[in-house]
Amino acid sequence: MPLREVAIGGLYLSPLLLYALIGLGATLLIRSLLFRLLGANRLWYEAWFDVSLFVICTAAAAYLSA
Repeated sequence: MPLREVAIGGLYLSPLLLYALIGLGATLLIRSLLFRLLGANRLWYEAWFDVSLFVICTAAAAYLSA
């Protein structure tokens, strides 16, 4: 299935925006679960972890929707 724009109220949105929103929600959920289980001191580079997790979740959302 190719990527197609989503029309919301006459405004065309890129499907990547929707995948990014899904990825952001999944990132926040996974990050909060990991920080409760492991603690904040277990991750050395939190910013790199957050960006990497966001990219992985966004790619997974795009892959699973296709």
